Order: sequence, then structure tokens, then C-alpha cells
Amino acid sequence: MNFHGKNPPLLLLLLTSSFLLPLLLQAAASHEFRTDGRVIELDESSFDSAIASFDRILVDFYAPWCGHCKRLSPQLDSAAPVLARLNEPIYIAKLDADKYRKLASKYEIDGFPTLKLFVHGEPIEYTGPRKAELIVKHMKKLASPNVSILDSDESIHAFVKGAEKEYPVFIGFGLEDSQPVLAEFGGQFKKKAWFSIAKNFSEEMMVFYDFDKVPALVSMNEKYNERSVFYGPFEADFLEDFIRQNMLPLTVAIRYDTLKLLKEDKRKIVLTILNDENEEKSQNLIKILKSAANANREFIFCYVGLVQFEEFADTFDSTKADVLPKMLVWDGNEEYYLVEGIETLGAEDQGTQVSQFLQGFKEGKTIKKRVKEPSFEGFVKSIMGVGTILIILIMVAGLFVIIYLTGESGETNRTGGVQSDRPVLNRNEGTGEEGYQVRDKED
Repeated sequence: MNFHGKNPPLLLLLLTSSFLLPLLLQAAASHEFRTDGRVIELDESSFDSAIASFDRILVDFYAPWCGHCKRLSPQLDSAAPVLARLNEPIYIAKLDADKYRKLASKYEIDGFPTLKLFVHGEPIEYTGPRKAELIVKHMKKLASPNVSILDSDESIHAFVKGAEKEYPVFIGFGLEDSQPVLAEFGGQFKKKAWFSIAKNFSEEMMVFYDFDKVPALVSMNEKYNERSVFYGPFEADFLEDFIRQNMLPLTVAIRYDTLKLLKEDKRKIVLTILNDENEEKSQNLIKILKSAANANREFIFCYVGLVQFEEFADTFDSTKADVLPKMLVWDGNEEYYLVEGIETLGAEDQGTQVSQFLQGFKEGKTIKKRVKEPSFEGFVKSIMGVGTILIILIMVAGLFVIIYLTGESGETNRTGGVQSDRPVLNRNEGTGEEGYQVRDKED
């Protein structure tokens, strides 16, 4: 072909483009993903494109034969449309990791089902709840920024409204200079609290959130209807103390789940042992304890009723035969302290008695005791212990069943029996991925 001195590369480029453009458009169209809230089915050819197309996408790595996967699937189907309708949507997809083992190996999938949240392409393993409603709550928190920047009264109200009541909310008014520090704590406590900085706000916000000067860090725990304000200093150590102190409500009812939360806090525990938490006189005392807790943040104030948790109260030598309420200071482990002369609280003027108890402890007028078994560690471990015992019993029973069936199978094989069709995942034949194994993952 003779171009007679024209520009051959340009003409060649135009001809090539006209030929390739339909192919490129077709390829792009083949990886267009639905955004209607239904779970997206991925395969080896579409996986990378999906991760790149969505800012936030939760991927369920499953196996068709996995029982836990089958139970999780309808929960994801229910959560998907709710998450897709968020202002910053989160989409849900699934991949048959038993079929596409190279991808499973790449993302270190060692059991089924495994959920991973991809935020701008970076994977984060999801270890939260598996019920639809709780998945939505957990995902909203996990996908949120470490610290949100609010630039109007409307955005402040929207932020507080959108935050789940399960978690405390921290808003830094006029704390732009502390944004890096708050962002660091936002990452540290990402699964436990919401963090934001309000840059532009009116005096109405100061009245509404009950602070009278800036900068100020406001803490709100809507679940317990509690608020607190911190005016500094805003160095990291002081900020961390304030944040930790407001992670828990002012008074905490002792239960197995709250014991786990207390373990993460290093403050001493002022424990009040009651007969029944639901009695009117007990409720009145709990209100007094809240006031004391607000003025003595160096302690965690807890209470427990014999009716609600007698086993725990018994570790502090408290029984129905004792005079209650009883107050003590517990180190959260093996030791606790009584205050001389104020081992129990009388019915009259309990506020003064609580103040005298705290003053006596601070002055060292104490009697040291040791908890009866199980200790704090024992109570936390006992939760695991029950599950462990059940697992062992199930495994032993399963072992006997396997031995029995193996014997039966041996007899059957000698007469031409059948083999199991359950997948064996010890190696990937033909892929060169020696040793890659997956298993059925319990929730």
C-alpha cells in the first residue's frame, strides 16, 4: 500500500482503532455489574474487575457443599439491598472458592465460608456477626472512615443519626489541629466507636450538644442516654484516657459479655452487690452510682444482683444470707478491697455512704481479700471452656461414628460398595498449588 508521503502511522492507528473498539466495548460490557442490591456472582474472569469497580464490596468465599455457607447465603441476600442503598453503598458478591482455587489461595481462604471486605481494593477479613440485621450494622461501621469531617450543622445531625446506637460517638468541635491524632484513635477503636471532626457549626450546636467553648470533644452514648465533654489538654495520652473512659456506660451490669469488655479496661472496678437489680431500691442506688461514676472517672462502676448472677457474686463471699448492698473495689483479677467500716450500705442517705466509701479507699483504709475461684480470668475462660467441652464430646462421638462407618465401608468395599462424592481438597490437581487446603468453617 502506498501512502504517497502521508502520515502512515496515524492512518494505521485509525484503522486499528476502528477494528478494536467494538471488541474493547464488548469486553467492558461483559464486566458490567448490577447495582440493584442483589448479590453478585463472580468468577475467575470477573473478580479483579469487580474489586476495582466498587469502592466497597464484601465477598463471600463459599463452597457449594458447605452447610454453613448454605445457612449464610439467605442472610447475605437480605443484607445486600440495605447496604446497596447507603449513601456510600456497599455491595455484596460471592465466589465459588472451591471451583476457583487460585483466587482462594491468593486471598488465603482456609475455611468456608470466609468473608472479606475490599475497600478500594484492599482486603479486610470480616469476623463479625452472620445475621442480616447485624451484618448491616457491622458493615456500616467497618466501612466507615476512621474520622469523618463534618462541615455544617446538617452534616453533624446526619452523622449522629446514621451512627448505630450500639457504639459511642465522639465529635471534635474545632479540633482540626488534632485530626491526625483522632484519626489514629479512630483506627484503633474502629470496631467500637464513631469519630468525627466538626469544622463549621453554629452556636445552636453548642447549646444542643451542651458545650460552652471550643475546642471541645463531645462523647455521646445514645444507648445509655449519656453525654460527656472534654476541654483538653488534647495531647494523645489525655485524649486516649477520655476515649477509653467513655467507651463503657457510667455503670455496667456484670454479665458474661460485659466481663469481656471490662478485661480490656485497666481501671479498678467499684463493684456493688445487690439482691435484685430490678427492685426499686436497687434502681435508686444505681442512679447514685452513676453520679459517683461521673465524678470519679478513674474507676469503672459496676453492679451485680444475686438474682441475676449469683455465681459471680459468690466469688466475693456474697450470699443471700449477707446484708446487702455491699461495696468493694476489685482489681479485675484475683484481689479485691473492702473499706473499713463501710462494708455494706444502709438504707438512708446512700449518696453520702458511697462518697465515704470512695474517700476511705483513696486514703488506704482497706482490707485486702482474694476472690474465690473462678477468678475474672476464670469467668472469661469458662465461656470458652463450655464450648471446648462440647466440641471435644462431639469430636469423640464423631470419631466413634467414623470408626463404625469405616468398618461398615470395609465390608461394603469387599462386595463392590460406593465411594463418597464429598470433595477432597488436599491438593489442586493441574494447578501446581501443592498443599492448599480448605475446610468447613464454623461461625
